[in-house]
Amino acid sequence: MILSYRSTCTIEEVASSCNAVRFFQCYVYKRRDISANLLQRAERCGYKAIVLTVDSPRLGRREKDIKNKMVNPQLKNFEGLISTRVSTDDGSNIEAFDANTAFDASLSWKDIGWLRSITNLPVLLKGVLTHEDAIKAVEVGVDGIIVSNHGARQLDYAPPTISVLEEVVSAVKGKIPVLFDGGIRRGTDVFKALALGAQAVLIGRPAVYGLAAKGEYGVKRVIEMLRDELELTMALSGCPTLNHITRKHVRTKHERPRSML
Repeated sequence: MILSYRSTCTIEEVASSCNAVRFFQCYVYKRRDISANLLQRAERCGYKAIVLTVDSPRLGRREKDIKNKMVNPQLKNFEGLISTRVSTDDGSNIEAFDANTAFDASLSWKDIGWLRSITNLPVLLKGVLTHEDAIKAVEVGVDGIIVSNHGARQLDYAPPTISVLEEVVSAVKGKIPVLFDGGIRRGTDVFKALALGAQAVLIGRPAVYGLAAKGEYGVKRVIEMLRDELELTMALSGCPTLNHITRKHVRTKHERPRSML
């Protein structure tokens, strides 16, 4: 489970709700004390890792949010730290909130050291899409990478994450784990990501759809469906365990069929 700062529940409420393994998704603000406060609360509550979001120095222009006048729910994690009430008659409430709280656009590789100075938890970078950034992430000593394009909401024409996953995996050479985020809708999608080198996948929208449709049961059912589809795909592909899923089980659009005669 990954908890974002946007959660309508507090860090503490999520920690007490179940025994799941929890990661905390971190954004860095110009007021670093806000980020530090959230991280230290997550560590005290038993979260297992920090997921540093590195693809959002500024909020992308999310035209659907603006058109629909998207309204941010009350963000309990900021109570006592900063006002979360914004008023806008034109566009997205979320856009107005993020403009007011001001993400720190100066965030850079050197800030990994700052992050490590305020938490002992492992640090994963979320938003890596290139060979060069993957190599740099290894050099600065992060504990893992999440290949993600932020749900394709930050930048138009950003590459689909499945198309760059293998590039990132190749760059890190097994030195740190690579997780995959984006476009997982079926168990076959999980299978493809694992075959291209991901150690695990993240589930976003499907869990939200399940929650909207059937609450807690809906989320459980989504996870069960994905697991069942993955197991079926493995069985029909001759893979008795996850370790048997290899690069040979998938073919990208750049690879032409080869005759075995």
